Amino acid sequence: MRVALFIPILALLVVTVSFTINQVKPWPVPDKSAKAANPVKSSAESIATGKALWNEHCASCHGKTGLGDGKKAAQLKTQPSDFSVAAFQSQSDGSLYYKLAEGRDDMPSFKKKIPDQEDLWSLVVFMRTLKK
Repeated sequence: MRVALFIPILALLVVTVSFTINQVKPWPVPDKSAKAANPVKSSAESIATGKALWNEHCASCHGKTGLGDGKKAAQLKTQPSDFSVAAFQSQSDGSLYYKLAEGRDDMPSFKKKIPDQEDLWSLVVFMRTLKK
């Protein structure tokens, strides 16, 4: 009888802990940054530039298509976001730029690794192509 009661309680505990660990904590962006307009227009050239930067700096964690399934993803404390979902794609370009530039936790800052602001904006343009 005790085993029959123990198994459902253990299962509930595992699900609760798993859900809590995988929740994405809010990443606030200052209003000024969130409202920043992308000076780089979407074009074949800006997408190609962004894709090259993505493959060099982002795909190892976020995956080739931005699903958060890169080869390094399992080693991280925080699961990389799925960039194809509406919740990600609904963020402003300024918010995405800010997060790329500043970083947080496992996500590094790219303002020194990719010092050209236009290149960071091109990366944002490419990230827009990852939607479903």
